[in-house]
Amino acid sequence: MQSAHIKTPLPGPKAQALLKRDALVTSPSYPRDYPFVMSHGKGAEVWDVDGNRFLDFAAGIAVCSTGHSHPAVVQAIKDAADEFLHISSDYWHERQTALAEKINAVNPMGEPVMSFFCQSGTEAVEGSLKLARYVTGRSRFIGFLGGFHGRTMGSLSFTSSKYTQQKGFFPTMPGVTHVPYPNSYRPLFAGEDQGAAVLNYIENVLFKANVPAQEVAAILIEPIQGEGGYLVPPDGFLQGLRKLCDRHGILLIFDEVQSGVGRTGKMFASEHFGVAPDIMSLAKGLGSGLPIGMVVAKKTLMEKWQRGAHGNTYGGNPLCCAAALATLDLVDTQYRANAAEVGTYFMNQLRDLQGRFPCIGHVRGKGLMLGMELVEDRSSKIPATKLCDAVVNRAFHNGLLLLSCGQSTIRFMPPLMISRTHVDEALAILAASLEDAQNQ
Repeated sequence: MQSAHIKTPLPGPKAQALLKRDALVTSPSYPRDYPFVMSHGKGAEVWDVDGNRFLDFAAGIAVCSTGHSHPAVVQAIKDAADEFLHISSDYWHERQTALAEKINAVNPMGEPVMSFFCQSGTEAVEGSLKLARYVTGRSRFIGFLGGFHGRTMGSLSFTSSKYTQQKGFFPTMPGVTHVPYPNSYRPLFAGEDQGAAVLNYIENVLFKANVPAQEVAAILIEPIQGEGGYLVPPDGFLQGLRKLCDRHGILLIFDEVQSGVGRTGKMFASEHFGVAPDIMSLAKGLGSGLPIGMVVAKKTLMEKWQRGAHGNTYGGNPLCCAAALATLDLVDTQYRANAAEVGTYFMNQLRDLQGRFPCIGHVRGKGLMLGMELVEDRSSKIPATKLCDAVVNRAFHNGLLLLSCGQSTIRFMPPLMISRTHVDEALAILAASLEDAQNQ
């Protein structure tokens, strides 16, 4: 199958010309999967430079939360640009303060919060780590295997979704110990409750044999793991982790860079589990495409930072703050509910598709953060890595933009404004792409 919207064999001539130019001047380190060269986008649809239309179910890696070029977001950016493009964080401006007030009003932690502004998820994680060290006076951390938290040296020390990201950069920040993320589909520990098993391992193995609990500043975790496979933790796990942290005076940091801002049908993924962190990192969907990140922390913690303890030249950029304010309004009033409703429909349709294709081993997720894990066969659960790559590639040639995660999981993270009609079109292309890939 090839979508009627694909006019030329991909990549088309204009795309090929740009790819040749780019290869001469751009770093080859970017992990690009297929040759999509964008021209423009609207909502959940994008067009390449050769005029081909695609459905975008990657959304710039969960960044374009309100869709491409949402009129309200674009207008907010234009209004801000008419006033001024930049003022450093040495000073103040209305939109930055309003955004901090907005986050506080959302009440992510059940008590007053304060915010630090930056440009990206990895910076938000770095700021979270620095704050945890600063206020606790402790130097060790615990992270989770499969986690992705960024590529700067502090966040990279936690990133363990693929060794590619670590290869060639050792040593990273010292003092980080990794433990398994509970995965009920691929259990590592004995017993049915993988969440309880991981908590037991931390408490009764790690803390007794290797890591003094009183030296741990924080535990950093994605409440729903992203790059590691779109894993949803078992019920009770995050609640148990919260209690473990409280017992030992350890701060709990939630990385909501990918899962936050309505992605899962709630403003933050942690709300699904009724657990509040001490510190939260935000980015990606917060600005609908403009680069903005935030460290959000309990006021009782962040107010301990002294003048000059942490800073940022571009943090709180007026255009980015304007985009974030417009985004949060849209998510809060429309798209969070849409993500929950359409996400449930999408999940049910994927499970119906699972009945047609034995290679679909597991479907999981919440809202519009959904994963479909491909396997060689369901009994062995051997990851079908090559098939996964082939499906993503065939989907591109059929008019659907997708990305993978984990060993063999296709992730679906479309704009939060998608409709059931978009889902139905994407599912038709996905089914055809699965057949194409299996026939190759």
